[in-house]
Amino acid sequence: MRFFLLLLPLALLLGCRSETEKTGLVPVRDGLGRAVQLPAHPRRVLALAPSMTEMLFAVADTATIVARCPQDNYPAAVYRKPVVNNYPLDMEKLVLLKPDVVFTVEGMTSVDDAQRLQQLGIPVYYLRFRSVDDVFKGIDEVGRLLGRQAQAKHLTDSLRQSLKTLANGPGLQPANRPNVLAITWQDPIYCYGQNTLFTDEIRLAGGQNALTDTFPQPYPALTREYILKLNPDVLLGGSFEKLDSTFFKNYPELKRINAYQSRRVFAITGNLLERPSPRVVESVRELQGLLHQGREMQPATARATAN
Repeated sequence: MRFFLLLLPLALLLGCRSETEKTGLVPVRDGLGRAVQLPAHPRRVLALAPSMTEMLFAVADTATIVARCPQDNYPAAVYRKPVVNNYPLDMEKLVLLKPDVVFTVEGMTSVDDAQRLQQLGIPVYYLRFRSVDDVFKGIDEVGRLLGRQAQAKHLTDSLRQSLKTLANGPGLQPANRPNVLAITWQDPIYCYGQNTLFTDEIRLAGGQNALTDTFPQPYPALTREYILKLNPDVLLGGSFEKLDSTFFKNYPELKRINAYQSRRVFAITGNLLERPSPRVVESVRELQGLLHQGREMQPATARATAN
């Protein structure tokens, strides 16, 4: 009996292997907790989000990437791939490409579209990102699913080391962390919410998201009264000159916020900040540079008060 119990785990393992070998599919759960069956060795892949396309180009054998989306612009090699529309999803063209697996992110592809594709034999794998570490884990996960673990680990080890170097650099003291509001649209005013990757990026850069309330939407629309109450120290979304002639011209009462008074209003590289891609550390580096630049731009009296 004892011998049988010792053999039982081995028998179960061999049974699972036999099933995988028979079907060629591996049962997994994606970032949304959905049960998905993926090919053990995908040979044709594509992504329906620019961030995921960047991950594929960073980890996968690029010959296996069969398409790109209209928004994809990095790396330059994406332009050599045919385009499939992701919003609205061009289901017919995607099916003709015959991908073994489609990667996407939460909020980019509707679950209904994913289910329709799966009914047609094309599995859709979602990833979900709330922190910079989630991005690193996502890269490792994509590498594992594609049989490119070594390539993925080499990349994430390098990114983690780069992030550590940034953290050990000349940072802002905890007591001097500025409240930062990042806008994505001016009319109405949409901002990066607490439940977005920006919150972790700005923390790692030495600041904090001015928007501390959590809304159902990741990018909530804010009233002018709400922004006045937040009174951010730094505003991201355009240069001071540009926003002074547009945003603050349309909402002159917002000139009372600290960010405007100290001219700590900056443009950011949108496709860095908004994409949970392998360039996420580059985004943190840019934010860190802006926060230090903004600190130097403060009037002497404001710096004295802050210190």
